[in-house]
Amino acid sequence: MATDMSPSRASLNDRSKHPHFMGLTGRPLSLAVSIVATTGFLLFGYDQGVMSGIISADPFNAYFPETKDNSTWQGFVTAIYEIGCFLGAVFILLVGDKLGRRKAIMIGGFVMILGVIIQITCIKGHNATAQFIIGRTVTGFGNGINTSTIPTYQAECSRTTNRGLLICIEGGIIAFGTLIAYWLDFGCTYASDDISWRLPIAFQIFFGLMVCIFMFWLPESPRWLLTKDRTEESMQVIAALRGLHVDDDETKLQANIIMDSIRASGHHGGNTPFSALFTGGKTQHLRRMLLGASAQLFQQIGGCNAVIYYFPILFEKSILPGQHTMSLLMGGVNMVVYAIFATVSWFIIERAGRRKLFLIGTVGQCLSMLLVMACLIPDTPSAAKGAAVGLFTYIAFFGATWLPLPWLYPAEINPIKIRAKANAVSTCTNWIFNFLIVMITPIMIDNIKWGTYLVFAVVNACFLPVIYIFYPETRKRSLEEIDLIFAKGYLEDMTYVRASKELPFLTDAEIDATARQYGFLDDDEIEAEDSEKNTETRIA
Repeated sequence: MATDMSPSRASLNDRSKHPHFMGLTGRPLSLAVSIVATTGFLLFGYDQGVMSGIISADPFNAYFPETKDNSTWQGFVTAIYEIGCFLGAVFILLVGDKLGRRKAIMIGGFVMILGVIIQITCIKGHNATAQFIIGRTVTGFGNGINTSTIPTYQAECSRTTNRGLLICIEGGIIAFGTLIAYWLDFGCTYASDDISWRLPIAFQIFFGLMVCIFMFWLPESPRWLLTKDRTEESMQVIAALRGLHVDDDETKLQANIIMDSIRASGHHGGNTPFSALFTGGKTQHLRRMLLGASAQLFQQIGGCNAVIYYFPILFEKSILPGQHTMSLLMGGVNMVVYAIFATVSWFIIERAGRRKLFLIGTVGQCLSMLLVMACLIPDTPSAAKGAAVGLFTYIAFFGATWLPLPWLYPAEINPIKIRAKANAVSTCTNWIFNFLIVMITPIMIDNIKWGTYLVFAVVNACFLPVIYIFYPETRKRSLEEIDLIFAKGYLEDMTYVRASKELPFLTDAEIDATARQYGFLDDDEIEAEDSEKNTETRIA
């Protein structure tokens, strides 16, 4: 019986030929990668929401008097976190290719924990506000590292069939982190003054430890390993993630497809100069970087954080004046709506596609902001209830579309040569405009009131033509297949949106053949590969 078995089946228990990580292989290992990645984004969401219920609370304002009844200071203490995130993204832009995905994520988690410790050890009367600001910045630095790296890591470790779903789950889980933060904030309002703000901030350490500890046992990205000429390790990871034998034909085919993409982009050796971000040709690096960065830009200037960070304050000032507890409670209810609708994209992302969800979300956000504006103009309690409905519908549309998509789109639209750097540029864009919106929102509400929502409505309307004209569809495409969309558009002189529609869905073998057709391999490389395959055939 044993002689009839294939080599793959015969050595399933040979760990060197059938590799495991954390004792897992195949689907369970892919699930473990996804759980750790989503925990990183759960931490991100938690940190996004934790200050909302604290920043205007009396115990916090008494401990940090600069923030009491001062919208500028409140905006600065909250938004300085985004500057830290921006610096963390710049750090990955500079050294991400050298560190690798796995090591960068562990560093990010450790730095976030360090920042939390700095925040919760503030002592009143000993430059407490300055220390708190430093801690917020350090925590942001760690989060900037992780948000620049985790989507790339997830994309490079996922199958084509579920990549969109997994990264959408990552993005959607941000809402669940924010939900946990809001309700913990609310619960802690009934605790002692110190606990009311220290405990919600300290709770982040739990998620940070999960990311650091479990990431230690997970594999590195196989695509990053191949750029470093660590072929044997990458074959081990590919085999483990797919539940295959190292010598399985599918393992070798996947490695060959990735190597073709690496050669085509000129990324062999793993070092990408910044000048590569600004090139055109059939790889269209500049265009693809700008597409990813624009998605992150639109997410922020569409007004999401004007709602997420300041929902209780918006309610307290515009809808329920003076009712802090009720405003916090309504903020928590809004986050339940946010979390529920964040799961919508999980079920439709590969059916509806990226373009449709971008467009639907934009229209929904625009109309919601117009509703909020119209209901605040009369300045009456009954009309203000309509504004509350507008905020709820905004967060529903945002959670289902613009929350996860800007994290997915850059991770898959950028080619392997510039993926780490271009993703970092996208994340830098997110955080710098996040800072801007969080900083100016309380000032806008104080000065132009309902006009704030009109501004966001107009900004959302401006997204529609850009998305419709420039954003190609990427659903059900492998990362290497997306490279072919841009090659087709460039070489056949057509729009990239049209190229994405006309390029048929390809098998792995067809991707390899099409890459050769579009000149992704030169003659010497093709000849060398053919010679290697012939040698393997003779040996077999």
